[in-house]
Amino acid sequence: MAFCKNCGTQIPDGTELCQNCANQGAANNFQNAANNVVNDFTNPTDETGAFDPADIEATKIMSLFAYLGILFLIPLLACKDSAFARFHANQGIVLFIFGIIGGVVAVIPFLGWILSGAVGIFSLVLTIMGIINACQGKAKRLPLIGKITILK
Repeated sequence: MAFCKNCGTQIPDGTELCQNCANQGAANNFQNAANNVVNDFTNPTDETGAFDPADIEATKIMSLFAYLGILFLIPLLACKDSAFARFHANQGIVLFIFGIIGGVVAVIPFLGWILSGAVGIFSLVLTIMGIINACQGKAKRLPLIGKITILK
């Protein structure tokens, strides 16, 4: 005769948790994943302290172009030696690729149109967030897609 490790309910031999505890564990895992997504969106990673304040001040206006589609090339080419501009150019490239993927998905009838619209709205929100961060001299990663690094 076996008992659940979590609540002590009698369970069949060879199992560790009763069905009730196993279901609660799955629900808790889903809740934790949802909380992580919300936390990532509301509190993106701030890496501003890793950059030289003089570099930030000199390139923050140029860095805002990184979030305007193909214009991510402007800070990349105009401020080659700036780590701050490179950070924002990387964020802009990832956002640009995300937008292209949303455009490709639009080819799929109905479901693709809905997903493409959602990607478009999300891209707009991320673009605004990125521009605000660049203008304020902050190096905050974009929610959900900002952890992707293309430029070293």
